Amino acid sequence: MPAIDLQRYRDLYPSLEFQAPGEQLLEIVIANEGRLNAATESMHRDLALVWREVDQDEAVRTVIVRGAGEHFSAGGDFAMIERMIEDEATLVRVWKEASDLVYNLVNCSKPVVSAIRGTAVGAGLAVALLADVAVAARNARILDGHTRLGVAAGDHAVLIWPLLCGLAKARYYLLTNRPMSGEEAERIGLVALAVDDADVYETALGVARQLAAGSPTAMRFTKHALNNWLRLAGPSFDASLALEFLGFRLQDVRQGLDAVRKRRRPETGPDVQGTDGSRGS
Repeated sequence: MPAIDLQRYRDLYPSLEFQAPGEQLLEIVIANEGRLNAATESMHRDLALVWREVDQDEAVRTVIVRGAGEHFSAGGDFAMIERMIEDEATLVRVWKEASDLVYNLVNCSKPVVSAIRGTAVGAGLAVALLADVAVAARNARILDGHTRLGVAAGDHAVLIWPLLCGLAKARYYLLTNRPMSGEEAERIGLVALAVDDADVYETALGVARQLAAGSPTAMRFTKHALNNWLRLAGPSFDASLALEFLGFRLQDVRQGLDAVRKRRRPETGPDVQGTDGSRGS
């Protein structure tokens, strides 16, 4: 079996970091530490497309994905969100990437294990929770984040949250935008395991090694069959993503982005004046 060509991954997806902590085991690291590993435009693209490469790479049996340092990912960075609001071409491109990120990860034939520490929000959370086995720190901070920003929960949540934790809990956390700990996420079934911070990586790595040592066809076929549950929810996900990106053309998102930046409550609704002097939606 050939060794994993890490340089090829680094050349194709330069915004991400890659390691090989075991035979036939690829580690993907989301790294933007000064900004809680927030996804830049280039990183958003790479997170969408890397799973196709993994799927076709016979040197890879299993993937572990984590954030650099103390956090998983704070989602899309402010600069990307601003460009989506202001530039139609950027909005359309990121919409396609957001869809590809979800479907490429769902359709990737190799098992994926996520190691979630610190903050996990937005697009980063999509990667964390769409992994086949999600291992979280007990005190991790898990937050969808969309409704506070002023757009519909679209990245991944409508696809998988109701299946993992039930419709009642999905409604509660997605509509109220309340954060939850890794311990609570395990309790309601949103993640597979919650462990102490110091044990997250080694636990996830142990699971990944176990999967890599198993029958490749058994792993891939089982994953494919299980993910048919997600494919059945594809139309609901497509609708949620379209509604999310519609929201980036409305006034509420401007107020929401300003509120997130200034750590204040957003002022939205039909009687609120927008930041550009217009009336809110």
